[in-house]
Amino acid sequence: MKDVQSEKDERMVPLKKVGIKGLKWPLKVQDKKRGFQYTVANITISADLHRDLRGTHMSRFVEVLKNFEILSPKGIEDILIEIKEKLGANSAHIELLIPYFIWKESPVTKSESPLEVCAKIYAELSDSYKIYTGVKVPVHTLCPCSKEISQEGAHNQRAEVDILTRSKKMIWFEDLIEIAESSASCPIYTLLKRPDEKYITEKAFENPKFVEDVTRDAALRLEEDERIEWYRVEVTSFESIHNHQAFACVEKGWMN
Repeated sequence: MKDVQSEKDERMVPLKKVGIKGLKWPLKVQDKKRGFQYTVANITISADLHRDLRGTHMSRFVEVLKNFEILSPKGIEDILIEIKEKLGANSAHIELLIPYFIWKESPVTKSESPLEVCAKIYAELSDSYKIYTGVKVPVHTLCPCSKEISQEGAHNQRAEVDILTRSKKMIWFEDLIEIAESSASCPIYTLLKRPDEKYITEKAFENPKFVEDVTRDAALRLEEDERIEWYRVEVTSFESIHNHQAFACVEKGWMN
C-alpha cells in the first residue's frame, strides 16, 4: 500500500514533536511500602519529524509499548531508543501521568484509607538520556493574613504541590509526597472521623502557610537531598474566598 506519511514535504518545516497523547496503558509500578501497585497511566509519546517528511507513522508509537508492563528507568530508555530507530528521529520524548495511591492513617482514630496523587515521569532521548520524576499532591493550607486580622477563624483551602525532579539515584514517589505534605499547613486524608477533623482543623490553624511559604519550604527540603540534581516546585492554592487561584513557583538555581 502507498506510504503517504513518507512522501516528501516541500514546505521544509521541521517539527519538534509529533506523536500521540491521551493513551491509557496498564502498568505495574513500584510501591515503597507495599512492593507494587497496578494502575493505568496516561501517556504522551512523541519524536521530532524531519523537514522533508510529510508525516510520521503513529502506529509505531503504540507498537514500542507492547512489552511495557513494569515502570522502570531502563524500560523507558529502551522505549525511546526504539522510537528513534523505528522513525529515524533525532529525539524522542515520553510523559506518563500515573494515578498513584498511598495508604494513610488518620491522625487520631488511625482509620486507614487510600489517597490518590498524580505521579509523573518525563523522559527524553537525543544525544543523551534524561529522566524526570515528579508528583502532584493535594494538601491543606490556612492563610496567615486571614488568621492575623480576624477575631475568629481564618480562610483555608485545598492546595496542590507540583514537584518535578531530576536525580542521580532513584527517587521514590513517596519521598516527594512526604516533602509536599510536610511543607503545607496540614496533609489531606480520604477518611476522617470527628476526632480527626478536630485535630486537622486545629493543626492547620497553628501552622498557617501562604502559597509562597509552601513553595519555599518544599524547595529547601529538595535542596537538602543529595540525590537531586535539579527540581521545580509549583504550588497552587484553590482559594476559598476568591474565584481564582493563587500560585508560586521556584526551580533549582535560586541560590546562585
